[in-house]
Amino acid sequence: MAFDILSKSPWDSRPSSPNVEEFLKSLQNKLKGFKLWNGWLIAVVIVAIWGFTGIYTVETGELGVVRRFGKLSSIAQPGFQYRIPWPVDQVDVLKVEQLRSLELGFRSGPEGAAQFRRAVPMESLMITGDENLVNIEVVVQYRISDLPAYLFNVWDPQGGPDGRTLRDAAETALRGVVGSMIIDDILTVGRARVQDETKIHLQQLNDQYETGLLITTVKLQAVEPPRQVQAAFKDVVSAKEDRERIINEAKAYAEDLLPKARGEAQQMLRAAEAYKETRVKVAEGDSARFLSMLKEYRLAKQVTRQRLYLETMAEVLSKVNKVIISSEVGGKTLPLLPLTGLAGGAPVRASEQGAQ
Repeated sequence: MAFDILSKSPWDSRPSSPNVEEFLKSLQNKLKGFKLWNGWLIAVVIVAIWGFTGIYTVETGELGVVRRFGKLSSIAQPGFQYRIPWPVDQVDVLKVEQLRSLELGFRSGPEGAAQFRRAVPMESLMITGDENLVNIEVVVQYRISDLPAYLFNVWDPQGGPDGRTLRDAAETALRGVVGSMIIDDILTVGRARVQDETKIHLQQLNDQYETGLLITTVKLQAVEPPRQVQAAFKDVVSAKEDRERIINEAKAYAEDLLPKARGEAQQMLRAAEAYKETRVKVAEGDSARFLSMLKEYRLAKQVTRQRLYLETMAEVLSKVNKVIISSEVGGKTLPLLPLTGLAGGAPVRASEQGAQ
């Protein structure tokens, strides 16, 4: 008895634990009926999730290009769109209305920060038509006009780290325009021409390459001679500016003087014409008066002669001081003293008195 007690373990009183293998077999039997149904359910859920991944949105100002197994399939317009999910369809959505820019001849920092600006002489130094060097920095602004051509025709048309299509085309167009002009025109009056012709040539190159890009503007940021000769060129430019200023001042003086001279000339002509008309009218009046007098003279010569004599003497004698003395008493009186001279009048000479 004692031996039986000692031979028993305290754990013998514990209920026997189930066999793991039997538990798994029983569980497998219970799930055997549901295995096929659960597989279909999981497959449906996976397919549904995969199908929902084909929904995407194209924002305003954007376009999407749908590629089916890598080949262009369709163009997605703004709004909610659907595609067959990967790996069948792939979508590239880009902002086609966004204005992009390319820097040629320099590189600026984030958001165009001036302190991070870096010159690129390999791009900016160019030879002009008169074999001078000029340093030109340009900003080209453009946007996407043909999205499929932009994505598939040319590798990296923007000229990024993996390609230089647009950058090379811009440099080619700019060098061609600069090479056809002399440096004086480029530095002074030809800046607008450089911008316009570069834009035209650059657009022609992009159309030829079918890059799908539309060049909107070409802006010159800096146009200057090389640093080693900048002082001499500034003196030349200043002299030309002074020349233009003096020419403009001379033109302004001429524009001010010529109208005055023309006005004075017209005034003199009008005065001469008025004098001419006056003299003609006076001459015509004198002629008419003389003819009328001649007519009267022919009718009564003696009377007319006497009347003319009297009128002439009256006109002459009215302008002089005179004393009339009768010839009967002229020799009996003392000579008349020139008392009128004492009062400020004209003196009367004795000879005149005798004549009178």
